[in-house]
Amino acid sequence: MLSERRLEVLRAIVQDYVGTEEPVGSKALTERHRLGVSPATVRNDMAVLEDEGYIAQPHTSAGRIPTDKGYRLFVDKLAGVKPLSTPERRAIQNFLDGAVDLDDVVGRTVRLLAQLTRQVAVVQYPSLTRSTVRHVELLSLAPARLMLVLITDTGRVEQRLVDCQTPFADTSLADLRARLNSIVVGRRFTDVPPLVKDLPESFETEDRVTVKAVLDTLLETLVEEAEERLMIGGTANLTRFGHDFPLTIRPVLEALEEQVVLLKLLGEASESGMAVKIGHENAYEGLNSTSVVSVGYGSGGEAVAKLGVVGPTRMDYPGTMGAVRAVARYVGQILAES
Repeated sequence: MLSERRLEVLRAIVQDYVGTEEPVGSKALTERHRLGVSPATVRNDMAVLEDEGYIAQPHTSAGRIPTDKGYRLFVDKLAGVKPLSTPERRAIQNFLDGAVDLDDVVGRTVRLLAQLTRQVAVVQYPSLTRSTVRHVELLSLAPARLMLVLITDTGRVEQRLVDCQTPFADTSLADLRARLNSIVVGRRFTDVPPLVKDLPESFETEDRVTVKAVLDTLLETLVEEAEERLMIGGTANLTRFGHDFPLTIRPVLEALEEQVVLLKLLGEASESGMAVKIGHENAYEGLNSTSVVSVGYGSGGEAVAKLGVVGPTRMDYPGTMGAVRAVARYVGQILAES
């Protein structure tokens, strides 16, 4: 266990290195921070921190920089989440409130996160498998062709065509629409199949084939393995951090093109808490020089997807965590009100 004084020295090293981009020496630490001890004591503390693997010396006779282990301790014990200012919160709300649909919400969120953090923003679309039914609409396109429209609680809209063997009367269509909504609205997708199983039997014999076709289409929509979708923005921000990547920025850019990699980075959406993965904690080798800050978002306190940012390990963790958390909270409110 590190002493409180050495934890304070580590905190000061992280803050200075993030702010100045220069390795930090003991003389600079004592000048910039009120550590209450001499430069010699600070040098001794830095030697212990280096021996423990929390800081490292990049060059001979240079100052020290935090390691992945040092950043990890800083995030876990030393970094509070920096709250956004009132103007910043108001700007977030005003920007997101102007969204007209789910695509617009996700697009605005990506741009906003990238601007606030000056890093790469990644936003996952709400997954169908974690959604509930808000409404089912049935429209007649032709005497023997219908359109099924499924609207989720997260604002996602799925449309499917249903071809009927025989014409379906408007009165029967209205009846099916009403009964279907009375059964499935507010239900999780996984709960719907047993609830509608016997519905065809309650219709006239000549309508049962069509009712079954509609239900089959609905269930296919509910249970299909819908491809997880992501939106990414702010990739150009990485060019500002070229010297933070040991060899080249190319592996990072290649990793960001792989949707599967990004989904794994964000983690399971059911985990609503803040997650910070630092450097080599990221399984994908191309991202070993980056950190990922992510959090779940959704309505009603349940995460339906995740959003986050990717940047160099030398990042402003308190500020980034505060921005990610604030944006996720506002997106959740928009989904709840939409």
